[in-house]
Amino acid sequence: MKSKKIAFSIIFMSFVLVFTSCNSKKEEKEVEVEKETKVEVTKEIAEDKVTVLSPYSDIRYFEYSDDIKEKYTEYEYREEDIFTYRFNEETILEGSEDIQKEVMEKGKNPGLGIRSLHEKGITGEGVTVAIIDQNLFPNHPEYSGKIIEYFDSGCGEANNRGSMHGPAVLSLLVGDSMGVAPNSKVYYAAAPSWEADSKYYADSLYWIIEENSKLPIDEKIRVVSVSAAPSGEGSPFEKNLEMWDEAVLAAQEERLLVLDCTNNKSTGFLYPAFFDYENRDDITLSKGGYPASLHRVRDDGIGVPTDFRTVAQEVQEGKPTYQYWGQGGRSWGIPYGAGVCALGWQINPNLTSDEIVDLLFETRYEGEGGSNMINPDAFVEAVEQTLE
Repeated sequence: MKSKKIAFSIIFMSFVLVFTSCNSKKEEKEVEVEKETKVEVTKEIAEDKVTVLSPYSDIRYFEYSDDIKEKYTEYEYREEDIFTYRFNEETILEGSEDIQKEVMEKGKNPGLGIRSLHEKGITGEGVTVAIIDQNLFPNHPEYSGKIIEYFDSGCGEANNRGSMHGPAVLSLLVGDSMGVAPNSKVYYAAAPSWEADSKYYADSLYWIIEENSKLPIDEKIRVVSVSAAPSGEGSPFEKNLEMWDEAVLAAQEERLLVLDCTNNKSTGFLYPAFFDYENRDDITLSKGGYPASLHRVRDDGIGVPTDFRTVAQEVQEGKPTYQYWGQGGRSWGIPYGAGVCALGWQINPNLTSDEIVDLLFETRYEGEGGSNMINPDAFVEAVEQTLE
């Protein structure tokens, strides 16, 4: 079983890097694979050669990983590259601890004017959403009390072991300090992506459909955020892919909006993009792709921010912390898009899923390089106009 999980994780990571798919993998295996992405440079200090971290290196430290460093001396990194690294609160860059804290704090800002909308009271209040992702502990301070119901489709993890991915996507959607829709409530379904079996995701979506059928009209689940690609060309999943497609159709028949990372045009239209690190709210500086790998967002898609973000972390129960991603993955964009939809439904709960999606497309902003970016301000304004 262990070799199976490692093999799948390697395949999955290749899929993420080559096809810009969602990050649905176990943290232990992710660290094992991603540490290989540290392209190291050497410089001479006196007569000794010291390896220097390259931009966008993954230097997160986890105490259960013996081969990963916790501390880096001032000679092993460049201060100007810190905002590009992937690190957590356990990582120590000696001499730059204050800069790490500043970067971590800045990464909590969703950008693109989201915090200004929050100040106006547009926070996703009264909107119910759902997430299908890896298992987590529900009491991280970032989202404690926001999960209405929790369902485990078969993760089977030890009681004291969580995941990296689950807390991250949940905090990006409804986190108090970093979420796009911090006042929305969540139905959370845990699914073991490492099994490469889409049945778990389908079962999770059917659970959401069933729970939704019990709810009164004003408490219905509006959108399901799925940071994975359980079907379609390029999917890292190996079994029962058709079950996911069938479950999505069933959800759509119940007027649920499903957002995922497949190539299905009705669900997989959100693509990686990023705002300027220093000017997060200036949409005119947004670009498609990743900071280290620019590419134009498809004309039939919408670019959503995936980089320079801080997310919640609780791999071990009772040890809630945070981690920062200088460069993320498509996974981080799905809850962002779902959160923007929740803001719209707060304003006009009578809009259908199709109407919400149409407004997302109609209000896109053409960023640098011709990529069409999600535009929360324009979207909210368009939703408000539907009330006139």
